[in-house]
Amino acid sequence: MITASQFEPAWWLTNGHAQTMYRTLTNRLQAPIDRYERLELPDGDFIDLAWAVNGLSASAPLVVLLHGLGGGVSSPYVAGLLLAFNQAGYRGVLMHLRGASDEPNRKPRAYHSGDTADFSHLLEVLDKREPSTQKAAVGISLGGNILLKWLGQTGSQSLIQTAVAVSVPFQLHSVAKRINQGFSRLYQASLLRGLRDVFLKKLEIVNTQFPLSAEAILSLKTLREFDQLLTAPLHGFPSVDEYYQQSSSKQYLGEITTPTLIIHSLDDPFMYPESVPTTKEISADVTLELSQRGGHVGFIGGKMLGQPSYWLEERIPVFFRDYL
Repeated sequence: MITASQFEPAWWLTNGHAQTMYRTLTNRLQAPIDRYERLELPDGDFIDLAWAVNGLSASAPLVVLLHGLGGGVSSPYVAGLLLAFNQAGYRGVLMHLRGASDEPNRKPRAYHSGDTADFSHLLEVLDKREPSTQKAAVGISLGGNILLKWLGQTGSQSLIQTAVAVSVPFQLHSVAKRINQGFSRLYQASLLRGLRDVFLKKLEIVNTQFPLSAEAILSLKTLREFDQLLTAPLHGFPSVDEYYQQSSSKQYLGEITTPTLIIHSLDDPFMYPESVPTTKEISADVTLELSQRGGHVGFIGGKMLGQPSYWLEERIPVFFRDYL
């Protein structure tokens, strides 16, 4: 089902770029983290978890949060959402995707847009630890793509009861093209700086799989070039186009059987409106809420200049009430 979103942008943030950039430029909020945990993975690597419990009962529902490309515990939306989950009575845990925390991961590979294995492993671990606890997942941008792909691949499952995905790059090849145009190239440049830093820090580890120089990494100018040089070969894809095709979540939406909300704005500067799924492409268990404005992981309202309200932090807990 596709519905019109009730989100109304702040009158002083009606542009998609303003919605996208505002919180990053103004945020001073710290994530309410109680503790960190290192989770060992079956292949000898690890991921880091950041827990936000804040006095809630061990039996309280648990929400797993997946960040976007270049994201982590310091991302503005992470702090806001974890606070909102706690205030709604839910424990929260941020899953740092492989290689996204402060310490470089052990393997040459890191994470990518279609990598569902680590997320699936985490859910299985949580299910063994807390078999009777209700659980949900929220995926932001790339994390939303991973979440939706996993839901579609898995079909009927009992590891989580419900899910929300925000500003999802449904078609990766289209995103790579869109983010290399106009003002959106500023986002691309920022994301590339972060990605280059990750692999420059672990260049010796990468070189155990195939030879790569710092100069080659620093020469990359687009996300597609990065995915062609690093993402595809490091993760076993024969080409960047094959990586984009296999990892895009759009093709899996019709197989989802878990109650799922997708929140998306048509002015998202990371993708074209034509990438948005149609009613025929989503299952009966998926609700796609579309807004005309909201940018990429923006959705900032507010009637008074300089006094924003963060709609995602209101909408997501309201959706969870019916399932948790």
